[in-house]
Amino acid sequence: MAVCELISEGGLDAVTVARTAESAGISVGLVQHYFPTKDGMLLHAFEHVSARIRSRIEERISGGVEHRRPISRVLAGAMAELIPMDETRRTEFRVSRVFAGRSLDVPALADVDARAAQVLRGDIAQAVHNGKECGEVAADLDPWPAAVRLAAVTEGLSMQVYRDFAYVNGVSAADVAASIIDSELAAVFTGECLQYTSKDDA
Repeated sequence: MAVCELISEGGLDAVTVARTAESAGISVGLVQHYFPTKDGMLLHAFEHVSARIRSRIEERISGGVEHRRPISRVLAGAMAELIPMDETRRTEFRVSRVFAGRSLDVPALADVDARAAQVLRGDIAQAVHNGKECGEVAADLDPWPAAVRLAAVTEGLSMQVYRDFAYVNGVSAADVAASIIDSELAAVFTGECLQYTSKDDA
């Protein structure tokens, strides 16, 4: 998407009607018809990125169910989709950061940003709740504080990896991120998944 690429390369200042039209190979008038303001273009870019990430996460979930993976492993893969460990995810992260920054001054964008964060926490809380039902999570653990913790770790880790894209003290960013995600999930998913255990397996 043209707007995403422009934001990734030069930030919000790089997004102009003329540049967007040139990058997309369409007329300036057509861009203005759909996006009369820069905030409108930014919102569209953010929604596009969010939908793309959501699609990959849903693929992770479907694959996890198909291959009968523990919920903690499925959640680890989903969290990794938010970490900017390749060029696609770096572009998505930059768009999301620019959107979050702009939302500080634009209430309409702030509402969208807040809802996106709520959806992420809700998804993680649901995974933790499901973990309780299958035995991976202790029965007395409250899913919501755990979800806030895991979301915060993912957000902070994303920034750290973005700053040091290739290596962190000689270790690949991907390995560092995976290790941290695994460690945080291990503190929440302390049990064994019994979801796919049957009498025949006993």
